[in-house]
Amino acid sequence: MPIEMGLWRIDGETPHRLTATALPTESMLEDFLEKDPSLLGTAVLVIGRQVRTPYNMYIDLLAVDADGVVHVLELKRDKTPREVVAQALDYGSWASTLTRDDLIAIANEHLDVAFEAAFADTFGAPPPDELNAETQLTIVATELDDSSERIVTYLRTFGVPINAAFFAHLADEDRRYLARSWLAEPGEAASGPRPTKKGKLADWNGQDWFVSFGEYEAGRLWEDGRKFGFVSAGGGDWYSRTLRSVPSGARINVYIPKAGYVAVGVTLGEAHRYDEASVRVNGQWTPLRDLPLAGRYGHGESPETDSDEDAEYVIPVEWVTSRPREEAFWEKGMFANQNSAGKLRQEFTLNKLAEHFALGDHDQRTWGSGSL
Repeated sequence: MPIEMGLWRIDGETPHRLTATALPTESMLEDFLEKDPSLLGTAVLVIGRQVRTPYNMYIDLLAVDADGVVHVLELKRDKTPREVVAQALDYGSWASTLTRDDLIAIANEHLDVAFEAAFADTFGAPPPDELNAETQLTIVATELDDSSERIVTYLRTFGVPINAAFFAHLADEDRRYLARSWLAEPGEAASGPRPTKKGKLADWNGQDWFVSFGEYEAGRLWEDGRKFGFVSAGGGDWYSRTLRSVPSGARINVYIPKAGYVAVGVTLGEAHRYDEASVRVNGQWTPLRDLPLAGRYGHGESPETDSDEDAEYVIPVEWVTSRPREEAFWEKGMFANQNSAGKLRQEFTLNKLAEHFALGDHDQRTWGSGSL
């Protein structure tokens, strides 16, 4: 049966039902959703309104959530049940093919700021490497008839990621309200077989890595890494594991948590325990433990007594450019995460670093590297 929503005002001990009225136009609902998509109850960033498809059709609202799931929002307007469902499926079939670059291009065409900055504003973090691994279809209506409900429910039994949000417009004297309900609980997976998940990972240029240089009091210090040419991580397998995966000859982009990017360099060897590591100073390889370091790089009584799991691991680096912590560079939307290292795929960050550090064409430049 059609979804019906009621709302009552309590005056003393007597409930008075509010009158459901029609919005002057359903385009007003589209306006509301564009300005405040939280009306859906799911945090999304609207990246485009009336997004044109290659078939000269227009998606009412195209959005993305914090996990990179793409949401196609289609208003029922005055369409028949078959028309609105067919359009949602048509748009969804196209949206599901969009690559990461496609989505960013659409967003940058419709938004006032760069997609990465808008994403960070909305979710408090940069976009994930993988965008559009899943696509969610939502029919938005001010009333939902039996036929629409039946069709959407039927499609969900086959695993089609489609749902319907129903908005009631209610009047209470000079006040107006919007009330929302869903055909199926949001986040509840459609039953039946799901399509094969096709990730939309950002392309990797094969050389750039993200490295987090986590400073801490009386321990690891960036002034050491900058002066003597190294990055390091340790104190547990979780902290050092990703750093140990960085190969010799990799270009690393060094980030200090809560500060920003401070250096770009090329690794001169693979990671070694601190007590076994050497760095290249003035053209000569020198054991790191023999240098006058300001920080401490053991996690127990001494670096030599640390287990392999807890030890500090060090990678020697030749800096292309480096800055003190006080001059760290950061702009909203740039990439950062909690891992000590990982492949840096985000073009937005690479371009910002290339511009800020005057590196020229960051994606094409190759640097010479040594070996240990």
